[in-house]
Amino acid sequence: MPKIADIQETPNPNAVKFILKEPVSYGTSHSFKNAESAKDDRFAASIFEVGNVVSVFYMDKMVTVEKTDDAEWDEILPELAVPIRAAEPVANGNGSAAKAVGGAIAAALDDDPVIREIDALLDDRIRPYLASDGGWLEIVGLEESTLKIRYQGACGSCPSSLTGTLMAIENMIREEIDPNIDVVAV
Repeated sequence: MPKIADIQETPNPNAVKFILKEPVSYGTSHSFKNAESAKDDRFAASIFEVGNVVSVFYMDKMVTVEKTDDAEWDEILPELAVPIRAAEPVANGNGSAAKAVGGAIAAALDDDPVIREIDALLDDRIRPYLASDGGWLEIVGLEESTLKIRYQGACGSCPSSLTGTLMAIENMIREEIDPNIDVVAV
């Protein structure tokens, strides 16, 4: 049973980040936009069962929960702590789990050197900051000169991710990889 080390606010006022003492995954992100999408994930489903939950994102020792506008954190936080503490920690990490991130997307990354370069840039310069705010992003694909990304966790519905962060990512990719690439969030 993971112990909660800390609960942190995020830039998204409807999302908080639980920092755990034990991992609930190793190197793989798990993002659920609603209870239906979480039905096959026992951990995420148990968080949605608390009620007033809009989305759940977890990775390693971090769980980000977004609540409805109507819910008050003072009321929902103690209820959310119950399924988070009851989660089964991952026994050990291995390299194959990290390689599984993105599923089919990961396979595409191996074949396209531009996507591999973009992914490395995101790993180095963007994802650590998003993770510190309870979020993440994945590459959905590169079609011609349009890179499609998907925000996860607290970043999924945060207004600044769709404006400032998106523009910063696009500018960085244009300066360091290809000046013709446009970045869109899907």
